[in-house]
Amino acid sequence: MTEPRKLRIAVIGAGASGIMAVVKLREAGHTDVHVFERASDIGGTWRDNRYPGITCDVPSHLYRFSFAPNPDWSRVCASGTEILAYLRSVYEAQDIARHVTFDVEVREARYAGGRWTLETSNGRQGPFDAVITAMGILRHPLYPDIEGLDTFAGHMFHTGRWDDRVELAGKRVGIIGTGSTSTQIVGAIVDRVGRLSLFQRTPQWIMRLSNVPIPEEEKAAFRRDPALLQQHYARLADEFNSKFAAAVVGQNPRVYARMEQMCVENLERSVADPVLREKLRPNYKVGCKRLIMSDDFYDAIQKPNAELVTDPIVRIEPQGIRTADGRLHALDVLVLATGYDAHSTFAPMKLYGEGGVDLDTAWKDAAQAYLGVTIPRFPNLFMIGGPNSPIGNFSFLMTAEKQCAYAIDLIGVLAAGKARALAPRVEAMQAFNDAVKAQMGQTVWVSGCQSWYMDRNGNIASWPWTYEHFEKLMDAPDLTHYALTDTV
Repeated sequence: MTEPRKLRIAVIGAGASGIMAVVKLREAGHTDVHVFERASDIGGTWRDNRYPGITCDVPSHLYRFSFAPNPDWSRVCASGTEILAYLRSVYEAQDIARHVTFDVEVREARYAGGRWTLETSNGRQGPFDAVITAMGILRHPLYPDIEGLDTFAGHMFHTGRWDDRVELAGKRVGIIGTGSTSTQIVGAIVDRVGRLSLFQRTPQWIMRLSNVPIPEEEKAAFRRDPALLQQHYARLADEFNSKFAAAVVGQNPRVYARMEQMCVENLERSVADPVLREKLRPNYKVGCKRLIMSDDFYDAIQKPNAELVTDPIVRIEPQGIRTADGRLHALDVLVLATGYDAHSTFAPMKLYGEGGVDLDTAWKDAAQAYLGVTIPRFPNLFMIGGPNSPIGNFSFLMTAEKQCAYAIDLIGVLAAGKARALAPRVEAMQAFNDAVKAQMGQTVWVSGCQSWYMDRNGNIASWPWTYEHFEKLMDAPDLTHYALTDTV
């Protein structure tokens, strides 16, 4: 056995999970923590996405850190701007800045001799006793494979790279994609553009959510009584996790039936034109794709200056988009609301574990991890948001904090001198992934749609159980599932 020791820990990413990781590491007594952030500022997803109308689809009071309750959220669901401000307030209050180096991209992480070395855009960093990846899930914009994409003569950009310099007032704007991002943008810009054309390949189920302002008296009550705020948090968590999230994984059929009814009724009541209504009606089950929350999309797409285009796109030309009916949709601005590659977990960073094993090779058939946090043959590497993390069911901040706590428990084993290195056993990971596959058949995600939850091999990379099961597995690591070694 080795002696207790102080660890040097690297955290990759200064978004929400990276900020949280620093706070929780320090709470556990780890102060030699170094955060590497590729951008020049904090915020991750909420920094990069600044498109008009950006709003979280998780209730505000549920989308926060356990250690930083916020009584002052302005709306039921917070805007991206407000969430970024919240993250900045935590960053400043917790003095995270002293741990962070900005404008440094980690290009390679290599394990050797019991420690990790990082090759970055600013040179070699390390060695580190442990590495926590907090890089986020939606980082790599997906661009559509459409003939002529590079020929468009107007302004064109992905929603994750919104160009604030482009004035939309009075312009002919086209949007490719109909996911949650697109629906938010349509509602936000339709009244100021000249013409809005929304190009739809697949319609989406939409649940109406009244994103109303939170009354000042309610905020004041939360400020006066933190226990009241915590009770509200607990109620929301029960509604979201034990009902909605349980419904999509097949564990609450009564709630699922109600969800279906609400989505169908929302469509029927909101869209007057029967032709348009049928164009907007999905042919797959509610929740198979990520359910969209909106209180203004159906109203917006029925405005006189808005058009839903369902004819397939043939090509993009300098003047606009040509569809299969031969029509040229003339555009000044083209917005690509085409989502992200949610399965390039670390790209472009390369990882090399024991004996130089390459993660790209290890994951050539499928990205696999144990409980979404650790990987065999990659000792002392811990992921927040790894494969089969709950990316489509629960509040990300809730799950990220649970995963981080699990990782810190394992880091505590290293700090206590019980091991120099640890990684999950292959058989433990295989048993977990076999259980995932077996359980996934109970979920709505495998009911017959294509979604961003699905990887290139058709595997659903999310969590197929309830939140209660997630909590149980994250409560404390089972060290019998790990290989611990004292040698370097």
